[in-house]
Amino acid sequence: MIHWESHACLPLHPQASFEPIDQLRAAGVHYVSINVGMDMNPLSQVMSVLAGFRTSIAAQPDRYLLAGSVADIQRAQTGGQIAIGFDLEGAMPLLEQPDMVALYAALGVRQIHFAYNRNNSVADGCHDVERGLTPLGQRMVQAVNAAGMLMDCSHTGRRCSLDIMAASSQPVIFSHANPLALVEHGRNITDEQIRACAATGGVVCVSGVSFFLGTQTPSVQDVARHAAYVANLVGVQHAGIGLDISFRQPELNDDPPGDYNPSYWWPASIGYDRAITRASYVPVGAWQELAQALQDQGMRSDEAALVMGGNMLRVAQQVWH
Repeated sequence: MIHWESHACLPLHPQASFEPIDQLRAAGVHYVSINVGMDMNPLSQVMSVLAGFRTSIAAQPDRYLLAGSVADIQRAQTGGQIAIGFDLEGAMPLLEQPDMVALYAALGVRQIHFAYNRNNSVADGCHDVERGLTPLGQRMVQAVNAAGMLMDCSHTGRRCSLDIMAASSQPVIFSHANPLALVEHGRNITDEQIRACAATGGVVCVSGVSFFLGTQTPSVQDVARHAAYVANLVGVQHAGIGLDISFRQPELNDDPPGDYNPSYWWPASIGYDRAITRASYVPVGAWQELAQALQDQGMRSDEAALVMGGNMLRVAQQVWH
């Protein structure tokens, strides 16, 4: 069975260590999507990160494989490597050009959502005024579908996410989002959003971040409980895992250049504490305990396997080309 980590964060620096990716591999993860940029990161930084990460992957082919297909992931599993894809968190690195989507896809970006907490010219963030998907956003959804990229709605406003899911011709995912019914937080998603995602054939991958699990010491049991909520609401075939662990490396400065204001992107009024520097995460080793934790929530072993990767594998098989 494939274990699929739908979202993880290294420092946005070309020299970031891949040692955390080795930790994921040791914990039994076969595929991980690594963030390469957010709305606050300028194109120069995103491209520098992409170049650096691609070089790190190519330099150690016995450990890493840049995945362009499900077959690549299966080949990595057989060879003892971990398969890697990239994701973008926000549409601003697209420079309002739908043609940029295919370019990023060619560089290894396999999934994207359109707004990081705040509104932009394409979509709404979950911590901003609701407007809905813009006309440019409609064109961007079409570009994502055409490029064979996973359309993601994490960090996106409620109304806008529903618009995206209605516009997409392919399954839509939430790569790292948690049920609002369990924890009241603006980043968490409503039952309406979960049902709409399932209606596209997509997957809601629950995160392991303290803010969104409602505890400063998140555990694998918390993650399993949130995944079970999604499974009970819309079916186990629509639940997945995106722990969203931020692997900090204090020796690297990965702040965006120029006038960068963290409190704009992570407002204290929403419940963030010193932006996200005080966030805590489920440990990487949770992957080794997750199957049992999901079964403790009432799932069969084959259902737990779907949540841990089978569901995302199914969606990627349909979307990637």
